[in-house]
Amino acid sequence: MHNASKGRFAAVLAAGIGMILVAAYLSLTNGAFDMTVMDIVRTLLRINPQPDHDLVILEFRLPRIVIAILVGIGLGIAGSVIQGITRNGLADPGILGINAGAGAAMVIFMFFYQGQIRGTGWSAILAMPLFGLAGGLLAALLIYFFAWRNGRLEPQRLLLTGIAIGSGLSAISLFLTLKMNANDFEMAAVWNSGSIYNANWKYITSILPWLACLIPVIVSKSSILDVFKLDEDIVIGIGVSSEREKAVLILSSIGIVSACVSVSGGIGFIGLMAPHIARRLVGHFHKHMLPVCGLVGAVLVLVSDTIGKFVFAPAELPVGIVIAIIGVPYFVFLLYRKRGR
Repeated sequence: MHNASKGRFAAVLAAGIGMILVAAYLSLTNGAFDMTVMDIVRTLLRINPQPDHDLVILEFRLPRIVIAILVGIGLGIAGSVIQGITRNGLADPGILGINAGAGAAMVIFMFFYQGQIRGTGWSAILAMPLFGLAGGLLAALLIYFFAWRNGRLEPQRLLLTGIAIGSGLSAISLFLTLKMNANDFEMAAVWNSGSIYNANWKYITSILPWLACLIPVIVSKSSILDVFKLDEDIVIGIGVSSEREKAVLILSSIGIVSACVSVSGGIGFIGLMAPHIARRLVGHFHKHMLPVCGLVGAVLVLVSDTIGKFVFAPAELPVGIVIAIIGVPYFVFLLYRKRGR
């Protein structure tokens, strides 16, 4: 990597971290209970701590910021992997049906737990990513079954099958949601729209191991993702075990997306927008794209959540809706630009 490119990469990382810090500052200091920077510093450093400050910062605002960052990182990186494997810039975990599979499993989880997802039991919290993973894997198996042809996975069939499977699983989620009682229905509706307002440290504990284990796997295969830009026959010809590498990358992405969906609900478009923005900023090599995808995803989720908290105060708009307001026009723009080529 040339020095100029290294400088650009470092500048992008610095700008992204700066945006995260600004959004975190606004989220920590503003709200129904306004606080100063010194209040936050004293609380975090445990200098003359006060119970009301501890409650607002450590139990409400800080976990929400951390969840937003982790979810954004996970969805951004997973989106880059899926676009790399399918060779399609319009692909993302939502369009491919992975979100719908994980979401359907989570709705089933809510249906049988009867709203206990808000409880404090560790068993319920730690079971959430496992339910999401089971749903994501089920969706992936169905997609693989219908998209597999002539001994290989065809990218275009993968996308079309993902859209169909995702629609069917979303219908199942809606059916089960309508069977819930009033309180559970409200919780499921807010969760399906993509919300992190109920974030807590146990949610962070449940998602962090998945990201810590699976993101390094994806990063270690960044050169393989670069190779997948080539024609399938060329990939096989240079000695890459194409289907095995695709399986490892897709399974890693499913695990990440399922963990994210389990704590944030159906947040879409992050996996679509983050890779496009990252490519414009640092180029097409995944060694540099993947960290920037995660950073861009974190910025998008955190800034969108901050907007949802303050623009419509005292009411809050779920982060998934704010991102959709941005993502739908962006998707249409990408589609129009692709047709114009």
